[in-house]
Amino acid sequence: MTRRAEILIVDDEETFRLVLARELHARGYAVAVAGSAEEALERMRVETYEVVLLDLNLPGVKGLEGLESVRELAPLTQVIVLTGHGALETAIRAMKLGAYDYLTKPCPLDELEAVLQKAKEKRALQQENVALKQELARQDRFSEFVGRSEALREVFRLIARVAPTDSTVLLMGESGVGKELAARAIYRVSSRSSRPFVVVDCSALHEELLQSELFGHERGAFTGAHALKRGLFEVADGATIFLDEVGEFTLPLQAKLLRVVENGSFRRLGGLRDIVVDARMIAATNRDLPQMVKDGRFREDLFYRINVFSIVLPPLRERREDIPVLARQFARRFNGGRTLEFTKEAMDLLVSYSWPGNVRELQNVIERGVILSDGRHVEVQNLPGSLGATTPFPERTEEGGHLTLEEVERRYITTLLRQMEGHRGHVAHALGISERNLYRKLKDYRLN
Repeated sequence: MTRRAEILIVDDEETFRLVLARELHARGYAVAVAGSAEEALERMRVETYEVVLLDLNLPGVKGLEGLESVRELAPLTQVIVLTGHGALETAIRAMKLGAYDYLTKPCPLDELEAVLQKAKEKRALQQENVALKQELARQDRFSEFVGRSEALREVFRLIARVAPTDSTVLLMGESGVGKELAARAIYRVSSRSSRPFVVVDCSALHEELLQSELFGHERGAFTGAHALKRGLFEVADGATIFLDEVGEFTLPLQAKLLRVVENGSFRRLGGLRDIVVDARMIAATNRDLPQMVKDGRFREDLFYRINVFSIVLPPLRERREDIPVLARQFARRFNGGRTLEFTKEAMDLLVSYSWPGNVRELQNVIERGVILSDGRHVEVQNLPGSLGATTPFPERTEEGGHLTLEEVERRYITTLLRQMEGHRGHVAHALGISERNLYRKLKDYRLN
């Protein structure tokens, strides 16, 4: 369990730090000491400090490097740097790196205490703001994620852990499981929630247009480029960018994306200079990226770069206990906010169906059911006849093994093609993908 102290003194002069610790302790402060930046960082991994008094003239890891490490490890901890005479320039650099204030050694104890109190007050205010933000986020962050299943609770736990960081996140799961909702939940709880959330549907654009959208282009870069255009990575500087269906990137585009992920730099189409941005990236895919790596269709180095923290969203058939809750929420939404009940037979039918199209398919079915209902109840006859038929495809192979994601998708697309009499536009709409993406899937699965 994390322990709590008020002040950490980091100074390699043993006499100075012990005397200062004794004086501050006598004035009622809880004080700890460290003789180097390395020792201080070790302490900070297990203890929480309100203020760190950091000598900038340390052996080993130097003061400014130590300052950066402290700020990274404990952003709320206030750092007061201690400098020698004539080190004003270094002190100013420390302030730019996030130090709260600086003092010249030796300094009067009353002056030090006054700065300490102001630093503690600033930290308390920041902590209150963080607590308020977390409370608001706790009430709202999963408002669009509905369910009580253990599988969904695990997703919530993972989102809560990764959201406050700047780590790249990879969301994986079948079409319709709610990957964009998960991305938005991560964004809303993050420190970048006040900045834009930039969504890029990588499956809806062909290669040249996608490259222009992401990285922008200079005037005259190609025919029709009459003006400079800033790309979405520039728009997402300091913010969050969500790359939906990142598995659709071609190999040349993957190389450009790798460069952005590695060092935040890229060039506009037709550009000659590097542009550097600080964008937090969340990627999503319904494809098997490890298999694509094996097949040479996805760069291994890029996969490891975007797979820093992965979350697999479970299909609806693996969390059937969530279906009644979701169904009632969708019914209320499509009924103008008014409650609409389901007959027992209708709800049993919804729960027993395998939902190859996941939450997106359930939403479409409930919308249709609400339209056809009498305004009080959704009954079996208000639901599509296909729900009452045998499950559109078995949940296991003939040998008893689990179906692969590709086989689930192939069988579901086949089912939709039959239901919609081969109308590709309607099938693509039901799947929530572009006709171009559907055409590629039909080709991959050799479906006519």
